[in-house]
Amino acid sequence: MRKIEEQSRYQGVIKDDFGRTRKRVLPSQLLGAPERAGAGWGRPLLLLLAGACSLALLGYSVYFDRQRRNAPDFQRKLRQKRRKEREKAKAHDVELCEMKNIGRVREFFLQEVQLGEHWLSRGEHKKSVEHLTNAISVCAQPHQLLQILHNTLPPQVFEMLMQRVPYEKQQLQAVLNEHDCVEDETE
Repeated sequence: MRKIEEQSRYQGVIKDDFGRTRKRVLPSQLLGAPERAGAGWGRPLLLLLAGACSLALLGYSVYFDRQRRNAPDFQRKLRQKRRKEREKAKAHDVELCEMKNIGRVREFFLQEVQLGEHWLSRGEHKKSVEHLTNAISVCAQPHQLLQILHNTLPPQVFEMLMQRVPYEKQQLQAVLNEHDCVEDETE
């Protein structure tokens, strides 16, 4: 009898003081962990480690963003950068206004197509799309040019181009109307 009790004790069955048999409950089973010892700590440890890493990354980014913003020359550099962007935009607008004659339009068109191809070959898709939309906006037959570009450009670049074309055409019309660069068709 003693031997049976010892065997059952090792198998997870216990007899209490009144002779009733009960299933032995281990502490790891109370937590819902598997029967193997130590197997239940992997997932919580991994989650704790992931949380600590994300908290460290967040703290790192907040600290350096604060350092950057509190730098004495940050505002000055930001103003200079914005000023350069405005000057570049004005120069581009002036260049568009100079296109009163057909020769200048052709020259601008070819230049923009070449720059678009150049930036595309270097992998700079945004710059390439910028120049190609300029070329499309001054092109006499934009639908044919779009068909050619659809066949030659990678799909993601063509999608970027198609999203930008309406905006660029609208912007070109606004610039030309603003500077009175549009020639009357009646002349």
